[in-house]
Amino acid sequence: MLIEQSAYTNRWRRVSPAAKGLFTLCGLVAAFAAATPVTACGIAVVLCAVTILGAGIPPGRYLRVAAPALLFLFVSTMSLAVSLKIGGSVGDVSLHMAQTEYAKVAQVCGRSLGGLAALLFLTLTTPLIDIIALLRRLKAPEILLDIMVLCYRTLFVFSEAVHDTITAQSARLGYANVRLSMRSLGGLVANITVQVWQRSQALHLAAMARNNDGPLRFLEHTYPNFKRDMCIALCAGTALVALSMVIV
Repeated sequence: MLIEQSAYTNRWRRVSPAAKGLFTLCGLVAAFAAATPVTACGIAVVLCAVTILGAGIPPGRYLRVAAPALLFLFVSTMSLAVSLKIGGSVGDVSLHMAQTEYAKVAQVCGRSLGGLAALLFLTLTTPLIDIIALLRRLKAPEILLDIMVLCYRTLFVFSEAVHDTITAQSARLGYANVRLSMRSLGGLVANITVQVWQRSQALHLAAMARNNDGPLRFLEHTYPNFKRDMCIALCAGTALVALSMVIV
């Protein structure tokens, strides 16, 4: 929900999604074109600054959204930096740091940070509906877009269902102690599981009733400053790619 709140309330909400997508693509190219880990991390910092200072995303919210991806990146980096050595005898297992691979690990980590910052810029400044509309103009498969729309809608439906269930359980002191909390949690999981099954069946029947005739479409926003936004995004993206190639 934090992502959607940021996407609909940031300062660049009315900027063309195509322009933001172009800048994101340039950010990805710049991150992977960086010759050194320091340059890649510098690209990530620039993209973070553009997202926070330019689009007006609160730093705390930005960190909360990026935290799961950063944790995954940390674990992945540690798995690359640490090697498991198994000896010939039983129980002869040891861990040691792969010192010869430090440069490659740092390069992978820096590029991943740059790519993450670029994708966060797009997701935190552009609602998913606009991203889907952009993908449709780029001739993405319609079946994939329909699945994205259904998942997007279902996410909010079940989020509201979970919130209402927890509110009802809390009103009956369902979380007063550990035993009641575990019991309420089990009831919540069972209730949501039944709702998932029922709603999936309803979606299937609705799709069968319309014979799956045509993709799911929504009204798209108009962007009067499309050309201006594209020019700015192209100039900024080109400068970012050039910066990544010049700084060594």
